[in-house]
Amino acid sequence: MSFKLAQRAHKMNPSVIREILKVTERPGIISFAGGLPSPDTFPIDAMREASERVLSLDGRAALQYAASEGLPQLREWVAQDLKKQGMQVSPDQVLITTGSQQGLDLVAKVLIDAGSKILVETPTYLGALQAFMPMEPDVVSVDSDDEGVVAEDLRAKAQDARFIYLLPNFQNPTGRTMSEARRAAVARVAQETGLPVIEDNPYGDLWFDQPPAVSLSARLPEQSLYLGSFSKILAPGLRLGYVVAPKALHPKLLQAKQAADLHTPSFNQRVVAEVLKDGFIERHVPTIRALYKRQCEAMLEALDRDMAGLGVSWNRPAGGMFLWAQLPAGMDAVQLLPKAVDKGVAFVPGAAFYAAQPVQETLRLSFVTSTVEQIRTGVAALAQTIRDNLPR
Repeated sequence: MSFKLAQRAHKMNPSVIREILKVTERPGIISFAGGLPSPDTFPIDAMREASERVLSLDGRAALQYAASEGLPQLREWVAQDLKKQGMQVSPDQVLITTGSQQGLDLVAKVLIDAGSKILVETPTYLGALQAFMPMEPDVVSVDSDDEGVVAEDLRAKAQDARFIYLLPNFQNPTGRTMSEARRAAVARVAQETGLPVIEDNPYGDLWFDQPPAVSLSARLPEQSLYLGSFSKILAPGLRLGYVVAPKALHPKLLQAKQAADLHTPSFNQRVVAEVLKDGFIERHVPTIRALYKRQCEAMLEALDRDMAGLGVSWNRPAGGMFLWAQLPAGMDAVQLLPKAVDKGVAFVPGAAFYAAQPVQETLRLSFVTSTVEQIRTGVAALAQTIRDNLPR
């Protein structure tokens, strides 16, 4: 007997990035390919102490089933923290999820039917496409530039769309940030067309010199759904994120959450709530920003030095974990990757991040999991690989 797969299962594909990471795990490879935060930022001592307190003070509750909505004190913390994004939300609007990736899955289940038109940036986060595609939507890419989606093209494509999915801050994969003027223009289009906005903000706290502009959700409180994560400011292994939804939508997301996994692990929630009690995050996150800024500057300096004259261009992110580069016309990043790995360096080809019409000359570089010396060595190796393979 053989199992007959559901039609939606045929829409599921392995993560291109995860497959690339398997190739780059060879000893000695300097990897700019991962999307992982630096393990040097994980607050191990604080987590150990918080875990001991949770088990000592309320171990039975921490190890028991819990409410699907999430731990009340954690939801309260999220609601208060979002004030710095310009948002005024009730804890009742906050749903704790098993990573913000689960939030995307819940959005897909609740908002997408087969054939539903949904809008995404160009390029966009691969994990969102993976979450959306099993629901069989019609994914439409909106023209984008260095400031994010182009408002005029968004207006032209908004009709009948279920939503637009956006990462306004230090976007994955490009590292770009939406300007204040662009946010105002996008919010205006959304208001005038009635287009719902899914705002994903896992990197928003990782700014280098100044925080990004006020969130889209603050401008569209009844027309937006906001996703956040503790993965980049504490640790991804906790699998802890959250969704903030208008009160009319929250019950359906909660029902989808209950069907998926009942609740996010209660022990993890209590440990994080314990860590957050005394303002730890205000002391901890600046250390992450300082580290990532130093690594980003090292990569930009190396690119400026080693890529000169090769016809390669790149952006200069103001925060986050990634930068985006464009190879000379006619050079395919997918074909370049194994040659770069042979020289000891890896990256992610950019084509995987496009919902349609991939640009083969693009690539994503992560700067947060390599030392400054590794960054210098890796960029030099990448530059040599490009030099050896320039179109003739």
